[in-house]
Amino acid sequence: MYCPKCKHNDTQVVDTRDVDRISIRRRRECPKCHYRFTTYETIDLIKITVIKKDGRKEAYDRSKILRGLELSTQKRNITEHQLSDIVDAVEFNITARGKPIISSHFIGDIVSNELKKIDTVAYIRFTSVYKDFQTSESFKKELEALNNTKSI
Repeated sequence: MYCPKCKHNDTQVVDTRDVDRISIRRRRECPKCHYRFTTYETIDLIKITVIKKDGRKEAYDRSKILRGLELSTQKRNITEHQLSDIVDAVEFNITARGKPIISSHFIGDIVSNELKKIDTVAYIRFTSVYKDFQTSESFKKELEALNNTKSI
């Protein structure tokens, strides 16, 4: 690992910590200039292909899930760390399945379930796009289902 300050090519790890299920944080120090910096390592997923609703296939892209989450959580009290945890849960579930092809529906279900745990408004926002709500009746049904699960 090169030092970002002096470009020396041999830095030392001074601390290592697990961040989440798929990431490790490493604190490094350059022996030449003594600059300290942090790096993160994440598990490189197997090449995943996502089958979209219309049947198209595309490569899995973590940033697309994050963008959808950012839109559905705007002006809500949800941290970037929580959003990252949701995407980590998606990736953990994908990896656990061990299959290189996954449906966008599977991803949407995981994201919805994780959002439901932390913020119902964000959950409804995300679900309305993910399930392609076309009428107010669709919103009403989803809210009723949500209220029924909360009262159990």
